[in-house]
Amino acid sequence: MPATDEARTGPLTALVRQEWITFRSRGRLIALTAATLLIILLGLLVGVVNRASCSEGSAEVACPTDPVGPSGQMVSDQFYFAHQPLGENGSITARMTSLTGTITYPPPDHDEIVPGLVPWAKAGIIVKDGTGQGSSYAALMVTGSHGVRMQYDYVHDTAGRTGGVSASSPRWLRLTRAGDTITGQESTDGASWTTVGTARLPGLPRTVRVGLFATSPGDLTLRPTGLGGSIVESRFTQASAVFDNITLAGDASANRWSHGSVGEMGNTDWERQHRPPGLVESNGTATVTGSGDIGPVGTAGGHNVEDTLVGLAIGLMVLVVPAVRFGIGGHRPGTAGTVPPGGRLLVARAVVVGAVTFLAGLVAAGVVVPLGTHVLRDNGNAVLAVPALTQVRVVVGVALLLAVAAVFALALGALFRRTWVAVLVALSAVVVPYVLAALPLLPDGVAEWLLRLTPAAGFAVQQTVHEFPQVLAHYAPSAGYFPLPWWAGFAVLCGYAAVALGLGVARPRTDAAQPPGGWR
Repeated sequence: MPATDEARTGPLTALVRQEWITFRSRGRLIALTAATLLIILLGLLVGVVNRASCSEGSAEVACPTDPVGPSGQMVSDQFYFAHQPLGENGSITARMTSLTGTITYPPPDHDEIVPGLVPWAKAGIIVKDGTGQGSSYAALMVTGSHGVRMQYDYVHDTAGRTGGVSASSPRWLRLTRAGDTITGQESTDGASWTTVGTARLPGLPRTVRVGLFATSPGDLTLRPTGLGGSIVESRFTQASAVFDNITLAGDASANRWSHGSVGEMGNTDWERQHRPPGLVESNGTATVTGSGDIGPVGTAGGHNVEDTLVGLAIGLMVLVVPAVRFGIGGHRPGTAGTVPPGGRLLVARAVVVGAVTFLAGLVAAGVVVPLGTHVLRDNGNAVLAVPALTQVRVVVGVALLLAVAAVFALALGALFRRTWVAVLVALSAVVVPYVLAALPLLPDGVAEWLLRLTPAAGFAVQQTVHEFPQVLAHYAPSAGYFPLPWWAGFAVLCGYAAVALGLGVARPRTDAAQPPGGWR
């Protein structure tokens, strides 16, 4: 039977087998292998060239890393803590009458130290499993701009009443422990109480630490760069809170306060020369001063899992050309030249291209993600911990990204039937928007829309970092944050591929063999 008749009438499985034979040319297999190796080697190179080194004077010391919270992720846990022991049942109540702060060298001139609070400066009362960083906790606090909040185990945040605190408008705060359950309540007068939230902290020991705390994250601003992009700048800040009417009830004793910093503190010129962190008691009041943060995003910095996938865009560029050429035609047994594929034949070729690029991507990501993170850690770098299932999702997601992007390129080849045009469109639609958004070149809003509206949205499959409303950070593509969740970004890419494939199938074709066209 002639090849063209078989394409119209043969079983699809037979067409897929036949197109697999057609696909297995030396050039395509070399391109597939090259793309796989590029993704692996470039990812490993990141680990090799990034060697962490820290010193104190002439002595080399271990570099600081973020603590790990109860859920296994790196967190921030730095604050000043005045504390006493608390048993399995009991409570702490305190009235807060003041929350003030200091911001060092803010814009526009960066030449003054000014009074003020950053939005997520926080102070209040806390129940914590010891004084070690990363341990389980529940805290009830007043913040710089977000009112009363109850937060626990770094990722959980519940809002209470809005507004600030002053001597004329104090806030009463209470935390009550009943076994593993902590309940937070607030009041404006100390008589009528409103429950803010309840936290269950599995595994709390019989005796925990309870007390007062204060902390303040850095003052974050953006400095313009490039074509409207921006990079983050952060400055030291400090918060001080005044408490009185402090009472402990239940399995607690009214001992003198133990106090100290959780995490390193007191190393800035401001702290050494003007106001050190600490606890000051006077006439029934307690003033706690501290800096840092308690939350789900680490401050020491580190690499993400997706940092091992720096070669992904380059590997995809290599795969685009053979996918486009396979979509245009390609020599088939029994023909003298190239045959523009018809509908069923194009679908068969899409199955072949999608399957082989999926397997290549699975091998590449399956090797570089675990091995690359291992090399980074061996060289002293902190790598943000993610659950094993998240790593598996990233590996499979990368393979799916490459597969669907290759099908998209194949469909463009069938649609345009000019190699250079289809390659240019594919790269401009998938790779270029991602590169422009990932680099701090474009305004954040433009970069986000590029990763919402173009096929480059599919790169979201590699994201492992999350946005938290209780943390002020630069949530932008240049900082690793995609505007869509991984599944939505992948769906955008699939939609483009489906439309392009449908248009390629619907485009009229000629059965006559055409001479090979190279870069026609």
